[in-house]
Amino acid sequence: MTNFEQISAKIQHWAQARSTVAAWQEAGLRVVFTNGCFDILHYGHIHYLAAARDLGDRLVIGLNAAASVRRLKGPNRPINDEMTRQYLLAALAFVDAVVVFEEDTPLTIIELLQPDVLVKGGDWQPDQIVGSAVVLARGGEVLSLPYIEGYSTTAIEAKIKNQS
Repeated sequence: MTNFEQISAKIQHWAQARSTVAAWQEAGLRVVFTNGCFDILHYGHIHYLAAARDLGDRLVIGLNAAASVRRLKGPNRPINDEMTRQYLLAALAFVDAVVVFEEDTPLTIIELLQPDVLVKGGDWQPDQIVGSAVVLARGGEVLSLPYIEGYSTTAIEAKIKNQS
């Protein structure tokens, strides 16, 4: 399998992701889930995602679809198209699967995948994290990881606009 095929295989549809996660869990692996727009990948994202992966054996990323990003962030977002965002995340060595969701929150995909650990960035308190009740109900963990100040897609977008 080529490197590109290996990356492509990490991008999964819902049913495929459910089967993949179930197989990992049956093998005794701890599955971590996080989600976001991941529009312009930056240091804060890399730091956060690497730390999330350190919490388990596999990392699954729920990626907001383009329409969802527009509803949440405004009409000029996302900056990078959905395919680009999927492949950038899937190319990271510590990411094991990427699954796109159309809704404004990842609740339905979390209910489907039943991860062992649910993680968001430090700007979220664990009790505010969508899907926390689902994960906690099955004995999992919900964690808020430290936020790296000064790194955000919004800040990058503003910097680009101010220099043009």
